Amino acid sequence: MTQVRKLVSVADMSRAWWEQLYMQCCDIIARPETYADTCRGKLFASMFYEPSTRTNFSFQAAAQRLGAGVFGFSDPLGTSVSKGETLADTIRMTASYSDTIVIRSPQEGAATAAALYSEVPVINAGDGGHFHPTQTLTDLATIAIERGSIENLKIGICGDLKHGRTVHSLVDAMGMFPGISFYLISPKELSLPGYILKQIKLHGQKHVESERLEACISELDILYMTRVQRERFHDAAEYRRLKDVYILTKKMLSGAKSDLLIMHPLPRYGEITTDVDDDPRAVYFQQARYGMFIRMSLLLEFMHLPRQLPPPVTFDLTTLQCNNPACVTQSDVYLPKLVSQLGADRCGYCDKKFPLLSF
Repeated sequence: MTQVRKLVSVADMSRAWWEQLYMQCCDIIARPETYADTCRGKLFASMFYEPSTRTNFSFQAAAQRLGAGVFGFSDPLGTSVSKGETLADTIRMTASYSDTIVIRSPQEGAATAAALYSEVPVINAGDGGHFHPTQTLTDLATIAIERGSIENLKIGICGDLKHGRTVHSLVDAMGMFPGISFYLISPKELSLPGYILKQIKLHGQKHVESERLEACISELDILYMTRVQRERFHDAAEYRRLKDVYILTKKMLSGAKSDLLIMHPLPRYGEITTDVDDDPRAVYFQQARYGMFIRMSLLLEFMHLPRQLPPPVTFDLTTLQCNNPACVTQSDVYLPKLVSQLGADRCGYCDKKFPLLSF
């Protein structure tokens, strides 16, 4: 398999790497008993600075099904982080005990920062409202298994497109596949960030923006529902105003395609009513199970890689300072300045534009 040493964003993936990972995933599904001891003696570190059910549980289940051990935390208040330990020192220490690190953080760019200091592979399990690449692996596996192909699809993404890290990673990853068209369904306040919309344009893909799900549901091959993310809002009243803007019901599906796939990264919070659960087009619970298998494939690849000193941390030639309050650089001020692959006018951790200089 093409060697990849980290999965921080979709930029770390190629189509060839994805296809090899997916083929291994399918073999794991077909012959799970042959993989039961493939990672015996290996350890993966689970660093969850933010609550999680599916991602945390599926990684732990994946490791144990491969015969690996697991250690870590789901509440940083029980660690030396509460005493003021820096992310860099926590990563160095954790890497010394483990073969792979999985990190989830509310801070955008935390996984990028972690990879700068780790001798073992780092997997981003979600960094704020930025990216969630292993959910994207789950989504790609679900589409490939259920439809047989990830090409020439009309994909509707509905809900909180502004804060939805699963959305951002999925849209970016779809650049690997031809014939993809997006229907971006959200209120203007929760529309897709400019830097993600730029990726759609760079990939030469079509997109339509709409505020009404009913207006386009009949066109879709995939409907990817998302919740409005309460934890990303600073204004509680604004959250309450927007949280129920889209609710998918059984009745709304009457005009949809018979082979539509209804997906959701979960958890849901009322945006899909329970009467949809029995519809054969609803695959969000199967999607969660596929996530365990694709994460088994990912861990199997990463936990056997040799330890490797990270390259020396150097500063990019920029004097600009990120002012995104959710960026990891706001708390870990020692981090080197990095510029984004999307352009030198953007932060290399959170991909937000640097503030304009005033003279």
